[in-house]
Amino acid sequence: MIGLRYVYAVCRPFGTPLQVQLTGIGGAPPAMLHHHGLVAVVSTVPEADFCEAALRARLEDLDWLTATARAHQGVIDALTTVTTPLPLRLATVFRDDSAVRTMIEAREEEFRRTLDRLEGRVEWGVKVYVDTGPEETERPVQKPASGRDYLRRRSVQTRSHEDMWQKAERFASTLHGVLSGRAEDSRLHAPQNPTLSGASGRNVLNAAYLVPRAHSEEFVETVDRAKDETPGLRVELTGPWAAYSFAGELSGEGGEGEEGA
Repeated sequence: MIGLRYVYAVCRPFGTPLQVQLTGIGGAPPAMLHHHGLVAVVSTVPEADFCEAALRARLEDLDWLTATARAHQGVIDALTTVTTPLPLRLATVFRDDSAVRTMIEAREEEFRRTLDRLEGRVEWGVKVYVDTGPEETERPVQKPASGRDYLRRRSVQTRSHEDMWQKAERFASTLHGVLSGRAEDSRLHAPQNPTLSGASGRNVLNAAYLVPRAHSEEFVETVDRAKDETPGLRVELTGPWAAYSFAGELSGEGGEGEEGA
């Protein structure tokens, strides 16, 4: 089988071993490729699956894409417990180890600068949703007495929704200000599409925060207190993650093809 080198992340050398049972793409344990004082975390993947032509088709296969992304993220999560990784894009592959070393040399200054900025820090994600709840769809609806009565009800309902959304946006703005004060940096992402995310309710805040590990407990407590402040709103916290939102072009999903092939 002809193989390519799949690169999960770049980091500095670390002494703590990764979990023995950790596996990456295709079930193989990740390996460490040391070069110029940096480490590329890699594994071998089949060229038949990861060459540019195959990837164009594979990325349309949601089952394959989900399994690959899960394996990729599992390696990043394991690295995050022992070091500060710079995650590379999903499906970043090279012809061989020599091509990986060439990539490290070409981007060495960029890697070191970003690692210096992110060292000892993690990313926390916070989302705020307006919970629509089941009551409106489950409540028996009395037939309006007239067209005017129908329009009045619709007007009241619309005003109620608008009031709730305005309240939610004010809460989200205030919370973002508070959390930004507890973080070294923050990013506001576009609200999630519920059709794609599967989450219920309207997303009014989708933010990421760069927090020193030493201050993470205080940050989490701040979010937990906010969860009980406003009925009808749902606050979700995720993390700690590798600092995807703060690694610039190094991170993200959707990269494809063979870099350095």
